[in-house]
Amino acid sequence: MVDLGVLSLLDVLPDPATGVAPTVAARYQALERMAVRAEAAGFRALGVGEHHFSHYALPSPFLVLSYAAAATRTIELGTSVTLLANADPVRIAEDLATLDVLSGGRAEATFARGVDTNTMTAFGIGTIDELRPRFEEHLRLVLRLLTEDEVTWSGRFRAPLDRVRLSPRPVQQPHPRINIGGGLSTVSADLAADLGLPFVLPSLFRFPGDYAAIVERYRDRMIANGFADRVSVTFPCYLHVARTSQEARRRWRPYFENYVEFAAMVRSAGARSFAFDELTRGPAVCGSPAEAVERLSAMAEQLGLSRLLVLLDAGGIPTDVVDEVIDLTGAEVIPALRRA
Repeated sequence: MVDLGVLSLLDVLPDPATGVAPTVAARYQALERMAVRAEAAGFRALGVGEHHFSHYALPSPFLVLSYAAAATRTIELGTSVTLLANADPVRIAEDLATLDVLSGGRAEATFARGVDTNTMTAFGIGTIDELRPRFEEHLRLVLRLLTEDEVTWSGRFRAPLDRVRLSPRPVQQPHPRINIGGGLSTVSADLAADLGLPFVLPSLFRFPGDYAAIVERYRDRMIANGFADRVSVTFPCYLHVARTSQEARRRWRPYFENYVEFAAMVRSAGARSFAFDELTRGPAVCGSPAEAVERLSAMAEQLGLSRLLVLLDAGGIPTDVVDEVIDLTGAEVIPALRRA
């Protein structure tokens, strides 16, 4: 069985049909609305990314998730990426623990090192070679802060700690779910496996099969390390569902192409093609409920997935259309995936 979650990167793009762009406030309100509706439809999780200095309105994902937490009761709330190398690990541990308390034990985070040099420079990191050692040092410190009563610590990239006790303490024990975000590099997959943590693939434009080798490596190393019962892989993809395939493609194509044109400028690494027809044979699923079940099931089987995160709200698509997609997915796709 594969769980389905909903993902948002909160792009603030104009509707290609009207040319009108939403305000950032409207996008935050739409995310809350999506969280409530997704919870009612049976989605298990909500994930939001982290981006800075762009048309993604997500510099502070924990704040946005706290907003969603107040309106929901059961859906898990997580960052689909937190750029941990750029941040103070003590503050990140505090933010995650606070979200866990506010949500009644529904918080999680996906930590990744990031690769954007503009963001890196703006946050005071001197060279890209610092990112990976910063990331690993920060990750290990976050885990200690969340699980140990008091932490005394010293490292390379921040001031030492002397008997620091995290407050508030998280609800989930030993700590909220922490995922490691990676890609085709073996380093992140190996780190996740050595720490016994779930592994999350990137929300880029590659085909699922492109990640088969790295997922197999992660799974084999988890088993070798004695974590066979903790193997968990998440894959993000794009999804649009309508009653018929023809309706889905007609309705979604201008919005998806609008998003792809924007995303290609800032997130182009690893794409085979940005053509609509090519992408809808790979990381984008567009069609009837039956087609969506078939494609999502195939992705889950191919990579041995525990969770799929589906991005529904990109490219300026109207909120009422997103509502329709959530409702139809909840009524016909999620039950079929659970049976499969």
